[in-house]
Amino acid sequence: MELKGRNFLKLLDFTSEEIEYLIDLAADLKAKKKSGIPHRIHEGKNIALIFEKTSTRTRCAFEVAARDLGMGVTYLDPTGSQIGKKESIADTARVLGRMFDGIEYRGYGQEIVEELAEYAGVPVWNGLTDEFHPTQILADFLTIKEHFGKLRGINFVYMGDARFNMGNSLMVGCAKMGLNFTACAPKKYFPDPGLIEICEQLALESGATLKFESDPEKAVKNADVIYTDIWVSMGEPAEIWEERINDLEKYQVNSDIMAKAGENAVFMHCLPSYHDMKTEIGKKMCEKFGRDSMEVTNEVFESDRSIVFDEAENRMHTIKAVMAATL
Repeated sequence: MELKGRNFLKLLDFTSEEIEYLIDLAADLKAKKKSGIPHRIHEGKNIALIFEKTSTRTRCAFEVAARDLGMGVTYLDPTGSQIGKKESIADTARVLGRMFDGIEYRGYGQEIVEELAEYAGVPVWNGLTDEFHPTQILADFLTIKEHFGKLRGINFVYMGDARFNMGNSLMVGCAKMGLNFTACAPKKYFPDPGLIEICEQLALESGATLKFESDPEKAVKNADVIYTDIWVSMGEPAEIWEERINDLEKYQVNSDIMAKAGENAVFMHCLPSYHDMKTEIGKKMCEKFGRDSMEVTNEVFESDRSIVFDEAENRMHTIKAVMAATL
């Protein structure tokens, strides 16, 4: 399949066949890495990583994947570029596009990465925006396929705030690839109605179902995958914590929820997670609100049903597939 020169900005831009190809390519590249088979197919090329929001998994995944492919990497942290400050996004794109073979962006509005792609002249990859997180979904789907042997027909439940990048991207991915998607949240935390309408049309083509449920017990019945994310995202004010905890505490993934889902259900999380008090923010907020965990209990997170670290590893293999295909 020919994807050379394509940007990777959101899954809506790709067909189900193209997404499946990227997942299969990632599996192939993963097998090569595990077997010690070199795959430096982009020897001598260079990429730029623009991070307006910092990250552990995304940065490491792009850097290791790029070096496995034979490429050089330049990392630009939140203080390392003038993008949007002293230099416009369009001008930054045109400068970097003449120096690098590909550009990754992780930051704020989707319009930023879209404008970078418009002017760069080289492939641009979305490492996360407020609206979409497409590389995470590829990793999630590779992990599900490894565990269940398929994607189509999987019953997938997303618990918590489904209005932003993870809820949006998982709904799009499920609708395109034939997974049955349920957003389980208070109604005000459901995805944007316009995006829901688009995904409902995609689901008609793939055979997926989309459901929006506020009752956790109903939502998780017969679930294969239960997925959650932190309740307060990077860049949001600390005062939102109280409101989110009040609204979302009954949507915490705990042993009772997993039991209602059935014995074969697995737990997934894009990380980082406040499953205990071993992080600065997690400890502070748990102590402030009298809790020992937030979106998922430590019991579930550390259980045999948790596949979060398989998922985290697969960030690198799927990002490698995206770069390998588009360069």
